[in-house]
Amino acid sequence: MKKKPTEERKPTKPTLSRWQSFKRFSLILFMGGSLICTLGAAVVIGVYSHLAKAYDLTQLGNMPERTIVMDYKGEVLGKMHGENRIIVPLNEVSPWFVKALLAREDSRFYDHSGVDYKGILRATVRNLKEMRVVQGASTLTMQLARNSYPDLDDRSLHRKLVEMMLARRIEKACKKDQIIEHYVNRIFYGPGIYGVQRASQVYFGKHASQLSLSEAAMIVGIIRSPARFSPFRNYEGALKERDTVLKRMLELKMITPEEEIAAKYADIALHAQPVFQSQGGYALDTVRRDLDLILEQQEIEDGGLQVFTTLNKDLQDAADAAVEKRLAAIEKQRGYSHPKKADFDKTWDGAQEISSTPYLQAALMVQDNQTGGILALVGGRDYRHSKYNRATQGERQIGSTVKPFVYAAGIASGFMPGTLINDAPIQPGEIEGADPNWSPQNSDGKFLGPTTLTDGIVKSRNTMTLRLGNYAGMDRVIELLTNAGFNKPAERTPQIFIGNLGGNPRQLTSAISIFPNQGLRRRPYLIDRIVDKAGNVIYQTPVLESEVLTPSVAHLMRHILSQVLDRGTAASLRSEYGFKEPGGGKTGTTNDYKDAWFAGYTDRLSCGVWVGLDKPATIVEGGYGGTLALPIWADVMKKAVALGYKTEVPKVTLPLSRVSLCRVSSQLATDGCGQAGMAYEDALPYDLVPKEFCKEHMGYTAPSRQVQHHPQRPGLFDRIRSWFR
Repeated sequence: MKKKPTEERKPTKPTLSRWQSFKRFSLILFMGGSLICTLGAAVVIGVYSHLAKAYDLTQLGNMPERTIVMDYKGEVLGKMHGENRIIVPLNEVSPWFVKALLAREDSRFYDHSGVDYKGILRATVRNLKEMRVVQGASTLTMQLARNSYPDLDDRSLHRKLVEMMLARRIEKACKKDQIIEHYVNRIFYGPGIYGVQRASQVYFGKHASQLSLSEAAMIVGIIRSPARFSPFRNYEGALKERDTVLKRMLELKMITPEEEIAAKYADIALHAQPVFQSQGGYALDTVRRDLDLILEQQEIEDGGLQVFTTLNKDLQDAADAAVEKRLAAIEKQRGYSHPKKADFDKTWDGAQEISSTPYLQAALMVQDNQTGGILALVGGRDYRHSKYNRATQGERQIGSTVKPFVYAAGIASGFMPGTLINDAPIQPGEIEGADPNWSPQNSDGKFLGPTTLTDGIVKSRNTMTLRLGNYAGMDRVIELLTNAGFNKPAERTPQIFIGNLGGNPRQLTSAISIFPNQGLRRRPYLIDRIVDKAGNVIYQTPVLESEVLTPSVAHLMRHILSQVLDRGTAASLRSEYGFKEPGGGKTGTTNDYKDAWFAGYTDRLSCGVWVGLDKPATIVEGGYGGTLALPIWADVMKKAVALGYKTEVPKVTLPLSRVSLCRVSSQLATDGCGQAGMAYEDALPYDLVPKEFCKEHMGYTAPSRQVQHHPQRPGLFDRIRSWFR
């Protein structure tokens, strides 16, 4: 039997063991997982790198600083707005501080590119070991990013990833020393304290460049929790944090063992400065209010501006001193019965300000006539006790200081300085709009009979002022007062003519300045210009002026008001207080001596002063403006003259014509006026020379080469005649 040929066997695949299969599966899974993770990481990095590009890196160096307010010479008056920070370059920071900072916060700062992956791994291992967060992994660059952009200030994973990518971007754009400089100037070092310079000043009273190793380590030690470890609140805790920083510096060989021991045992002297410097009292408070009107909210919050004011610090200090000196003297007078400031100081706990003080107050303003710039502003005796600014926010009856404006309205209506006005009791129905039973008196209780207009204001006669205001008309007087800077009165009553009008020193000073300014009112202002961080002038106040009186009327009023200082109610200014500069002014006193005023001027300056109690009451019997307010004015203005505010070149005067006038009619005098004893000579600006001859005294009329005959103004003679019947 033949055998069948043997079939050729096919090769078989080797059979894999379970272990080999598992290994292959694990490898594939690992490679796939790695690929997915890599792709995922790439996507995450790409997405968050893109998100990080949305942040403007120029903001790293834009840190809110306090806005500096200066006087006109550039002398610092105070600071406001922004954050309490003073930016300094890194080369003006103690090297000990930089070393301590790196040791505590980021020892590998010069070895990473914004994110310390070794640090992240180390922190992760330790936190897992401790089963709690005991170590962070934020680099200085990441902290800078977080503190520079408010939207990164949360604890989400999203925020952390953006922060990391932004830190890498910062590292590419900035040098390492730039990052440290931004960091030390930006970081929070305690309540209201930003930047190493302010921290050094507040805690140790020194510049950041002068910090010792021990002091530098203490400030670095409080960064992680300034509220807990402030040396003012927790001195022992601050020392412990300092020692921790020193130990870390030793481990990193930044200091020697000897330096560590010396720093640990060094005396730490806390020479604290106030967190916020003096705010300049009422003047700076007014600047702050004006800035709120001028600047946008973002500009206010950012701060870092230079605000140049019109204030003169030397004159401001003199004004504050004059107020305190003169009011303290009043409080010592016999018969003064109100609480004294010195006694209030002893009982005030400093916990809170009060709405009104029980002791005597004063307020004033000094204005440059040439520009309207405010040179000094006093709103009260003590800004700590009360923030109420009596110079700008107050409204008290201004008394007889209103009279110059009533008399100016009278002159503008046709009266002359030598015109006679009857100083006699007011008759029922004589004054338009007055109560028939109203019988106003003069302050001395006397009536002088027919008296010249000039003497009426020099001697401050009420009944004469009422008659003159009545002739000029309520509308004309109120228009002049509002144009001069006062608020429009709520009620139209004849009492306005003798001082029933609300006002404050700012308004009164601005108003009285129209007389030395030839009838022009220049709007008062405090802020001259504002300069931003780059040195650009972003705001400048223009000089704004408007005509309130004609130059001719202002000229006559200057001549009249100068006599108030020489022989009138303010004569003590010359005789007792020794003020010799040419000028003019008017005293003012309200009923029962509740308010005392003086408003006066020289060619260069105007100044208004008020004295009174926050809750109106008799200050002291006989407390006239000439005895209570005038001494303060004298002290301030004498200082102003000493500082150079005096007339160097006489102002150009108006051309004058010398004419003969009638004291009754205010018209050109005739022979009849002379025979009646009513003719007098005066020098008038040409446009105020009357155009008519007097018809009150019939007689021969001599022709005049200086004036021409025109129809007479109706109504004047009839009113004047009634005063003499």
